[in-house]
Amino acid sequence: MCGIAGILNLGGLRDGESVGRRMADALRHRGPDAGAVWEDAEAGLVLAHRRLSVVDLSPAGAQPMASASGRWVICYNGEVYNAIQLRQAVDQAGSVAWRGHSDTEVIVEHVDRFGVGATVSALIGMFAIALWDRAKRCLWLVRDRMGVKPLYWGQFGGRLLFGSELKALRACSGWTPRIDREAVTAFMRHSYIPAPRSIYHGIHKLLPGHMLRVAAGQTPVAEPYWTLRDNAVLAGRANTLSGLGDEEATDHLEYLLRDAVERRMVADVPLGAFLSGGIDSSLVAALMQAQSDRPVRTFSIGFGESEYNEAHHAKAVATHLGTDHTEVYVDSAQALGVIPLLGTMFDEPFADSSQLPTYLLSQITRQHVTVALSGDGGDELFAGYTRYALAGQLWSRLARIPRPLRALAAQGIHAVPPKNWQRLFNLMPESRRLWAAGDRLHKFADTLILPDQDALYRRLVSHWTRPEEVVRDGHEPTDGLFTDPAVRDLLPDSVARMQYLDTLTYLPDDILTKVDRTSMAVSLEV
Repeated sequence: MCGIAGILNLGGLRDGESVGRRMADALRHRGPDAGAVWEDAEAGLVLAHRRLSVVDLSPAGAQPMASASGRWVICYNGEVYNAIQLRQAVDQAGSVAWRGHSDTEVIVEHVDRFGVGATVSALIGMFAIALWDRAKRCLWLVRDRMGVKPLYWGQFGGRLLFGSELKALRACSGWTPRIDREAVTAFMRHSYIPAPRSIYHGIHKLLPGHMLRVAAGQTPVAEPYWTLRDNAVLAGRANTLSGLGDEEATDHLEYLLRDAVERRMVADVPLGAFLSGGIDSSLVAALMQAQSDRPVRTFSIGFGESEYNEAHHAKAVATHLGTDHTEVYVDSAQALGVIPLLGTMFDEPFADSSQLPTYLLSQITRQHVTVALSGDGGDELFAGYTRYALAGQLWSRLARIPRPLRALAAQGIHAVPPKNWQRLFNLMPESRRLWAAGDRLHKFADTLILPDQDALYRRLVSHWTRPEEVVRDGHEPTDGLFTDPAVRDLLPDSVARMQYLDTLTYLPDDILTKVDRTSMAVSLEV
């Protein structure tokens, strides 16, 4: 929902409004319903916004929006699901002449009463927010806890630029984008560029759960207002002390999930759900239907290739739930047709192949609704990835073999080049030949010499284990998360550690990035 961008030059701007409009125009796909620019020329600030109207479709919900007092101005992308409760808190603190019922107005008035920190900590939702304090000439940038909504920023020549997508920053003259080779090297390992880096040197992704404060004479500093680490500690204590039985815990989980889904069904526009037939999307669709007095709109795509097709599972779930289901089959030509759009869609290297079906599903869904719920995040929360089980099973077998013997076996496998291994396997009957046998054997040899299960997990999530070898002058940035002993102390259980690391890295930088860019490319809020 929506796109935001802006510039802050505390020395003043000459062409602020025109640059702001160019930045907003670059994000038109994120907000086709309206767009506006707000300027504080004396302070050198421009805020640009493109609107996808979801709650309060009237001009009263338009942005950038000033507080009733005139002190605060907000430019915001996302949706806050506890706006009713926050509005009540504002009313209790003093009378407000509300102009509409948008969550944007609730946020800016809550900030005016309680401050930035208290407001951000109280928000339940997905958001990327720019807040300008006219009294103190201070800019705040805020990103939601999980990183559902993107926010890029960078500082060049006395100017601070920010935006929902890199294309908005490129629309601003005064800086020359330079490729960050460390980011490219990291991409070769992960198939995405890990935060806080971007493909451009000096342009950063604001980390999930962080706020950036920029004021005159001060260096921009990003600090967390929420951390997964602290909540993992709290969750561990709660589980230890709760004493809940399985049935009570299940009932409480169902209550939390129903509440989360119900909050996300609030919209003044048509709403539906992605449905793949898997556990996560089926659960979301079921909880939606259980709280709706009419059939929920569900959407799925199918493929002619049976090994990739899940549409029959989705159709069975839709029939069971009684949803109003839309199923569209796409062919390989349609999938290939998306590839030329990806560079513009993502602005930087991104290699999750499911970006193709996610875009096609979003495109079909947008023909019928403006908002859709999805089950993304379920695998991290409930240990759904196959690698969680695979890592434990594989390591339990490897650990039985003394490490020196494993190292000797790996040395023997590496002594034979992959092409020679392949020639050996080619002597077998064609039905029993292993595709890319030599490369697979060498990868298995790399696995044999790993020291522990954490290293095995790192190997399983790496697409290229030695990325420096394939990027000229490339050096992989140090990633302390995967080697931090404090993570092992925090989460002794290996599966919990994998979930924790995926939630900090793979979820925001791959899964949520994929869903945001592909859906926003067709002006769909997911």
